[in-house]
Amino acid sequence: MPDTLVPGPRPGPASRAARRRRAATGAALALLLAVTGCGGPAEEERAGAQPTGSAAPGAVAGPLCDALPSGAEPGSPASLVGRPPAEALAWIPVLTMFEAAVRATGMAEELAAAGGLTILAPTDDAFRATFSTANLDRLLLSDTETLRRLLREHLVDGARSAAELVAAGSVTTRAGTTLTVTAAGSGARLADKAVTVCADYRAAGARVHVIDKVLGDLPHTADEEDQHH
Repeated sequence: MPDTLVPGPRPGPASRAARRRRAATGAALALLLAVTGCGGPAEEERAGAQPTGSAAPGAVAGPLCDALPSGAEPGSPASLVGRPPAEALAWIPVLTMFEAAVRATGMAEELAAAGGLTILAPTDDAFRATFSTANLDRLLLSDTETLRRLLREHLVDGARSAAELVAAGSVTTRAGTTLTVTAAGSGARLADKAVTVCADYRAAGARVHVIDKVLGDLPHTADEEDQHH
């Protein structure tokens, strides 16, 4: 072992701002969960037994899948089969912001609507790349009508696999937006903007596809925060 430790490069303003942004957003999410009640079934199960699926799981596909729970782990595709969609979202670790938005808007019942649903769920990184902390906090804590419209940009009637979305060529979201769909490796590209990074989770009456971008036409405000540091 060397006698002395050589310090690494000090983080620059951008990295410090990013850490502050993640900390602030985490505080807003904690507050939201406290307001909406954090003792729901998914939260209780995290502290206890693993959920069990009600049917054989389908395979998930995409470059992010290897970093997500698998096999017998809580939150794996097998464990989420048959779960209510809102609960399934709560078990996928990269969807904390999307799941918090569902809570904030009271849309859990809409996700479980009869007839099935396709949920195009952006990752936490996608939300951070789109919205500043202040913007995201406002959406989560007060501007829930705008947030509800944003979520509906990510919902498509009918529980469709990634292959079925590609075969359709286009789909219309519950917000009324038509998205062109093309193949992207084993997944799908949506409106030449977002790509599925872990597709084909099966929840009760729903397919959940994790995507890498936020859809819709809300202004991107992520860069505004860094400009103030």
